[in-house]
Amino acid sequence: MLRMMQTSRAMLSKKILTTPIRQASLVQNELEKHDFSDVLNVAELKLKNPEKKEKMNLFTTIGHTLDIALATDPSTVVFGEDVKFGGVFRCTMGLNEKYGTDRVFNTPLSEQGIAAFAIGTACAGATTVAEIQFADYIFPAFDQIVNEAAKFRYRSGGEFECGKLTIRSPCGAVGHGAHYHSQSPEAYFAHTPGLVVVVPRSPIQAKGLLLSCIRSQDPCLFFEPKILYRIAEEEVPVEDYEIPLGKAEVMKEGTDITIVSYGMQLRQVRMAVKRAEEVGINCEIIDLRTILPWD
Repeated sequence: MLRMMQTSRAMLSKKILTTPIRQASLVQNELEKHDFSDVLNVAELKLKNPEKKEKMNLFTTIGHTLDIALATDPSTVVFGEDVKFGGVFRCTMGLNEKYGTDRVFNTPLSEQGIAAFAIGTACAGATTVAEIQFADYIFPAFDQIVNEAAKFRYRSGGEFECGKLTIRSPCGAVGHGAHYHSQSPEAYFAHTPGLVVVVPRSPIQAKGLLLSCIRSQDPCLFFEPKILYRIAEEEVPVEDYEIPLGKAEVMKEGTDITIVSYGMQLRQVRMAVKRAEEVGINCEIIDLRTILPWD
């Protein structure tokens, strides 16, 4: 039996080593051939100076947005594992130096503790932005988010609430993160009344949606597709703007089929639509933007 197991393992190892594998970099190269930029929706963003823009990728946009939140609201605090030093993906670079450790600080490595502390600070009146370093590790905080944050206002009859709470977290696969750094857990939370769940598709969208989450009177979960942190680049308006929560966007009108998606998947959708239109299929594309509540 032992010899059979060893033989099976050897055969499996040989198969794994000899089976052609499409490298994630090839997929990324294919994605980079397409233009995913959008026409700036000045009316929706209510921009006063749309000509003032700066080229940013997704992670620099997140840092820029947090900077605005901290600057415009003195009660805002930002915290999480390694946040003080800029975070694993550098989204909070320079914020501790600018605003101090009282407002931008590290936490112990405890997702349940981060969520519980975040609920407490929001309940006490602080505009709270907590980071879960990887969305895969949000599960230890699941009870705090679903049974406490989501139900705080309801269970107290409106006497208490933690609506100033935003939990942001990098999600999804990049090709080498294995199963503990590749998950997209938004669906678990999308069935929980009391929460707002958001996944942006681009830097411009991320800025407006994140500011809306931070200023919302409901607890929000903001999941950031980490594969887009560096490959998604846009000319982002530098002024303060918001994008309404709970409102989808018709990115492209079509007459034959409607495709509803969000986040990173919209890149594959747009690539597929381009091919479909080459054979005469007219497609409509809708970006949910807010997973809960649906528009």
